[in-house]
Amino acid sequence: MDLRDFYLLAALIACLRLDSAIAQELIYTIREELPENVPIGNIPKDLNISHINAATGTSNSLVYRLVSKAGDSPLVKVSSTTGEIFTTSTRIDREKICAGSTADENECFFELEVVILPNDFFRLIKIKIIVTDTNDNAPMFPSTVINISIPENTLINSRFPIPSAVDPDTGFNGVQHYGLLNGQSVFGLDIVETPEGEKWPQLIVQQVLDREQKDTYVMKIKVEDGGNPQKSSTAILQVTVSDVNDNKPVFKESQIEVHIPENAPIGTSVVQLHATDADIGSNAEIKYIYGAQVTSATKRLFALNNTTGLITVQRPLDREDTAVHKLTVLATDGSSTPARATVTINVTDVNDNPPNIDLRYIISPINGTVYLSEKDPTNTKIALITVSDKDTDVNSKVICFIEREVPFHLKAVYDNQYLLETSSLLDYEGTKEYSFKIVAADTGKPSLNQTALVRVELEDENDNPPIFTQPVIELSVSENNRRGLYLTTISATDEDSGKNADIVYQLGPNASFFDLDRKTGVLTASRVFDREEQERFIFTVTARDNGTPPLQSQAAVIVTVLDENDNSPKFTHNHFQFFVSENLPKYSTVGVITATDSDAGENKAVTLSILNDNENFVLDPYSGLIKSNVSFDREQQSSYTFDVKAVDGGQTSRSSTAKVTINIMDANDNSPVVIYPPSNTSFKLVPLSAIPGSVVAEVFAVDIDTGMNAELKYTIVSGNNKGLFRIDPVTGNITLEEKPSTTDIGLHRLVVNISDLGYPKPLHTLVLVFLYVNETAGNASYIYDLIRRTMETPLDRNIGDSSQPYQNEDYLTIMIAIVAGAMVVIVVIFVTVLVRCRHASRFKAAQRSKQGAEWMSPNQESKQNKKKKRKKRKSPKSSLLNFVTIEESKPDDTVHEPINGTISLPAELEEQGMGRFDWGTAPPTTFKPNSPDLAKHYKSASPQSAFHLKADTPVSVKKHHVIQELPLDNTFVGGCDTLSKRSSTSSDHFSASECSSQGGFKTKGPLHTRQVNEHFYWSISTAYKCPINQY
Repeated sequence: MDLRDFYLLAALIACLRLDSAIAQELIYTIREELPENVPIGNIPKDLNISHINAATGTSNSLVYRLVSKAGDSPLVKVSSTTGEIFTTSTRIDREKICAGSTADENECFFELEVVILPNDFFRLIKIKIIVTDTNDNAPMFPSTVINISIPENTLINSRFPIPSAVDPDTGFNGVQHYGLLNGQSVFGLDIVETPEGEKWPQLIVQQVLDREQKDTYVMKIKVEDGGNPQKSSTAILQVTVSDVNDNKPVFKESQIEVHIPENAPIGTSVVQLHATDADIGSNAEIKYIYGAQVTSATKRLFALNNTTGLITVQRPLDREDTAVHKLTVLATDGSSTPARATVTINVTDVNDNPPNIDLRYIISPINGTVYLSEKDPTNTKIALITVSDKDTDVNSKVICFIEREVPFHLKAVYDNQYLLETSSLLDYEGTKEYSFKIVAADTGKPSLNQTALVRVELEDENDNPPIFTQPVIELSVSENNRRGLYLTTISATDEDSGKNADIVYQLGPNASFFDLDRKTGVLTASRVFDREEQERFIFTVTARDNGTPPLQSQAAVIVTVLDENDNSPKFTHNHFQFFVSENLPKYSTVGVITATDSDAGENKAVTLSILNDNENFVLDPYSGLIKSNVSFDREQQSSYTFDVKAVDGGQTSRSSTAKVTINIMDANDNSPVVIYPPSNTSFKLVPLSAIPGSVVAEVFAVDIDTGMNAELKYTIVSGNNKGLFRIDPVTGNITLEEKPSTTDIGLHRLVVNISDLGYPKPLHTLVLVFLYVNETAGNASYIYDLIRRTMETPLDRNIGDSSQPYQNEDYLTIMIAIVAGAMVVIVVIFVTVLVRCRHASRFKAAQRSKQGAEWMSPNQESKQNKKKKRKKRKSPKSSLLNFVTIEESKPDDTVHEPINGTISLPAELEEQGMGRFDWGTAPPTTFKPNSPDLAKHYKSASPQSAFHLKADTPVSVKKHHVIQELPLDNTFVGGCDTLSKRSSTSSDHFSASECSSQGGFKTKGPLHTRQVNEHFYWSISTAYKCPINQY
């Protein structure tokens, strides 16, 4: 089986399968010649089709469409909304529709097809309309003049046939009656009805004819139909009386039926007629002629030999035009009554006709082309195809198929009808038009076929959005560009056509720096780019077509701004300040400076350098790490300042500078320095009349460190076993806890520890405070001798036990001294009152600025003034001490004899955990001549010198003071030119001088000396430094 046979078999099977669900049939009967708009039927009503959707209750929008052939004038029309069928202005003529048909009136019909849309409710309705006859045609004779020859010896009642009249109408509207007009009583008329129902008129001779008397009779014959109104026509009947011939010819067979193939060649013998005549001579000569009923068309097809009676084919036959030919042949010998024979020629079918394809479009074509939308669904109906074959039997069996593979198929709905519909979704962008053939082939041998060309063009729907050539568009542009700079052309394509392919472009958000031509897609810069502000721009571009509805797509645009060296390096600070601890080792990290450059790449690479430093610091040019090239001492230099420079790596480099300050933070590397008392051998008189709470002495020290390292705490660690005295831990003021009694008279040695609050380890200094409890201090030499003797007493022991023998031995001396002292006090008070009355204002000012303390004044008012002065000394920019230089010395004075002794740490220090130095293992220290510095008898934990010189500010001259001039050898005056503030916020206490430990001092500047001619105290301050904890 070849491919063609396979297609034929498949199409045949499809033809045999009917879809009853979508194919239905209606039959209507109408009369011909109806006027326009006469209703014929109602399709939904007759088929019980509801326009209401049972599921939703909504109305179904059904469309009824008549399937008509292109160019035809339909005989009926169908309302597209209601489905009603009406007549049109085209006349329905039954005789034209069923031309040449001999069937009765019930068999004249025409068919049409109606489709119900949409596709999801599709139905094909086959409508058969039977056209009944109306009497719209009059019967007509073949000729208006009928000639008949009758022999004169014709017997009465002899009959002669008259050509029948023909009426296109049928039934009762056909020929019903013939009538002879003006028969002259010689002739009559009779009607003979054939088995086929035809009415043949016959002329009857009613009288004897005599040719010699009258040889011609002229009459009229009338024919009438049975319609209402009745129609009729007439013809002239001319009868000629001829001479007598006694015998008429006789056919051997009066009814002959033959079969001849329609493809019989011209000249083919059809039938040989045989007639005989009993006469002789000329009366026996038979002539064959066609009867009057034989049509001219039949005469053209078949030739009759008048002499032999042979009927032959003289023109090609076509069974499809006329399958049966009935010929009436007359055999005449010249007599009045010829012989009659009927020859029925059946033209047998030969497969000589290809199938016919009747293509009627459901979707009306334009210039032969059907236009479909690409969005039309599958099974969209395009046309109704009716195939037929004029041949018969096996030659008329037709199969129908589409010649090639296309998205269309044929669906059988009746035996010979197909629906052409789409078999899949259509895509305009894939194929814009289709041109294919529908093949109808019969099953004859050889098989014949016919094709019909179908052209389908798709109408574009906006079903494709624009597509960008690049979904992500990456660009780069240098900063500092000009406005309007061309960047690129953005392009998108649309597979649709027409306006559906017209694309406009639009920028998305975040694209304020750009302009985009809506038509051409040209992208330009609308602003000047600054990479440092924004290095990358990411935005979208929308391409939208002009379809309905419009479709769109987006592409991402990434614009990278390229760097130019248009930015200088920037330091994170214009002024960097770093804080480092003093005593930091050399090459230690001080800090890190940071400079950044907003540019990129080589333009961003920054190199750092120091501009004006004297090699005190080293700067890493890349990391910005600063390291020290020196070791810091805050007391020598508290800060360093220099400039740094940053240079970028651009081809044309840019630079910037910044200032760097290194602040040296204090470390607790200085012990407190005692200012008051002025020496470890000075004393203060505490009269028995002193009241509890009164200040009897003052201890004041400074620490050249800063912050908590300079905050001091004062504590009595030894010599106060009776609890007679108390020291303020903040101010250092020593006050009476209770009123002294006579048992308290004598010399009291208080060991005061002065400790800073430094971290991690506090430093401290010890100072000896001697308080002499008595009414007067008449014999100062005696008191100094007692002080010198106490140096032999360890610090952890009370000197009261060792000093008592000295007091008993010199009791008389002490009493005399007391009396003398009391007298001197009275005189001094008197003189002081007088002086103060005169110089009250001057003395008041002097007392405010005075920073010394009076160690020998019993005046409580003076002590209160001292408290005020101590408060003032806390002010940052006051309390500069004046130094006094003594020119005269008394080396032979007995009070300056060398003192040999051993000093131990007081027991209070060990018990309170104030010291961790093993005094028991310390080697004894011997006082050296001319050096009353007690600090040399103690080992110090401080890295600094244990010996500090403190100046004594001379007090104002007061006449009531009892002043004993000490020997010069016992006087040690030393100090520094300036003293800084006592405040803990001070950064450098002694930046102006260096102190000497040998009783002198050195200054970097001029030293101002004040000569004191009146009463003043000599004082030596010895600083004891021990590793003790903070109190």
